Amino acid sequence: MRIALDAMGGDRAPSEIVAGAVEAVREHGREIVLVGRRPVIEEELARQGASDSRLSVVDALEVVSMDESPVASYRTKKDSSIAVGLRLLRDREVQGFVSAGNSGAIMTAALFILGRIEGIERPALATVFPTLLGKCLLIDVGANAECKPHYLAQFGLMGSVYMERVFGCQSPKVGLLSNGEEDSKGNQLVQEARPLLRGAPLRFVGNVEGKDIPFGLADVVVCDGFTGNVVLKLAEGIGEMFFQMLREELTRNVLSQAAAAVLRPSFRRIAKRLDYQEYGGAPLLGVNGVCSIAHGRSSAKAICNAIRVTIQAAEGGLVQAIAERAAELERVPKVKGG
Repeated sequence: MRIALDAMGGDRAPSEIVAGAVEAVREHGREIVLVGRRPVIEEELARQGASDSRLSVVDALEVVSMDESPVASYRTKKDSSIAVGLRLLRDREVQGFVSAGNSGAIMTAALFILGRIEGIERPALATVFPTLLGKCLLIDVGANAECKPHYLAQFGLMGSVYMERVFGCQSPKVGLLSNGEEDSKGNQLVQEARPLLRGAPLRFVGNVEGKDIPFGLADVVVCDGFTGNVVLKLAEGIGEMFFQMLREELTRNVLSQAAAAVLRPSFRRIAKRLDYQEYGGAPLLGVNGVCSIAHGRSSAKAICNAIRVTIQAAEGGLVQAIAERAAELERVPKVKGG
């Protein structure tokens, strides 16, 4: 098991990326292939005193910046750390790829270099959401702003397989994000996607509302990429606002500070449950290879966990399982216009 890691991607590259690789090798015992500018990576490895033989380097001369056009970067930077890492995955020299770089560039390059899983028309980006019951997977969160109904059925299938293979969730409950739980609710896309999800080889539980997500009413929540991205960014903003307000109130006076000292262990446990770093990278599902996109500001801890879930997906046969389930989905008739 070898995992390729884009050492040049992310706001804190290469120091935090390399540190995450060092931690992952120690914790997970797999070989990590660091992809990027060799002199920079080797200098960082030396600075961190990392000499584990399970850490290797593959040279890539170019770097895609966070603000570059995804399509332009793929066309003009064939030797970028993203492209080189994905070609290693395509050629089966590694079993997974992780990057905290430009997410649009990663998705574009993955689509062209790896191709799609047969039976999947649009790859989707998913993210893990903490809930009162544990966690759920929101899919899609930005790869497809415009969707057809059968895309959503494919997203639900891929999300269901991911929860099974990576998190061991047996028979995941799949819900369709809508503005009401009744079958009469939802826009045309939701109305036409619902019967496809109901007939798909998965455990469909019907519509779920935005307020249902934090309470774990579904293990997989399906939506188009535009809606999913809005939900994701709103949740991130509310989370940051909540902790900022809590911090302000708990430091307002001496009595509040004393109460905060007593409650600090509880607050730390809550923060850990809500910390995106605990859940690793966001899987790009539907491409013909295990690919995870970590947050741009990922720390070493986040990178280590992104590598962990990538290993779990590769060892769980994620791509093959999606392909097999997609073949079953192909037998479900598409609705008119879908």
